[in-house]
Amino acid sequence: MSGIVSAVTGWLHTALTQALGLLFTPLGDPELWERYGGRIVSGLGITLKIVLITCTIGAVLGLASSFALLSRNRWLRAPFRAFSNSLRGTPLLVQLFLVYYGGLQFRGTLETLGVWWIFREAWYCVLLTYTLNTAAYQAEIFRGAIASVPAGQWEAARALGIGRWRAMRLVVLPQAMIVALRPLGNEVVLMIKASALAALVTIFDLMGEARYAYSRTYDFTVYIYAAVLYLALVEITRRIWLWLERRLTRHLPEVTQLPG
Repeated sequence: MSGIVSAVTGWLHTALTQALGLLFTPLGDPELWERYGGRIVSGLGITLKIVLITCTIGAVLGLASSFALLSRNRWLRAPFRAFSNSLRGTPLLVQLFLVYYGGLQFRGTLETLGVWWIFREAWYCVLLTYTLNTAAYQAEIFRGAIASVPAGQWEAARALGIGRWRAMRLVVLPQAMIVALRPLGNEVVLMIKASALAALVTIFDLMGEARYAYSRTYDFTVYIYAAVLYLALVEITRRIWLWLERRLTRHLPEVTQLPG
């Protein structure tokens, strides 16, 4: 199975490299893309992995955190509020450096806890930092979306004898997800652009490969390649999200459809 996946991945890599070569070759020296195009496409794959992994895990953590933020228990709510405010109130680059460089200061403790392997590798430092950061933002998105559901929905569920958690799952969350769709799409777009910071801690993502190529050629055209690919990722994401919104809100009256 792994052999099939590797073969398909290799074919996609080659096909995309050749297709992008037709687009980028007129922008500069044809030899530039021939030498570094494959690396840039590989970097694009790393960028996609970072965004998909962190946004997916972040959504799970963010949804769980939103329940705590909405809790009436102040002792449960307080630590999650501090977590959300801390990560949303500091730059992502600072958080990344704190994890990547700061982990070394506590190596002995981290080894004792058995988690040094996370802080030892730049890849895992990036995934940890980005996941926690997007989880904090998504927690607020989910919290606001759930809070926007009219109180009458809770009352109707209670009148039908539906328990609180069942009402949350069957009545409130489906409505809240529609409200949260657009902000979640914006968060994914922000993570695509923020992923470029990973290059500062030796990750060879799209930006990292562009920096590598520039350091050997001093041809700024490689940054044009990177900019175009980031723009394409954002536009593809935007269109996918518009399709999801229209698909999931097709049952709503036309006047309440989300703008396209």
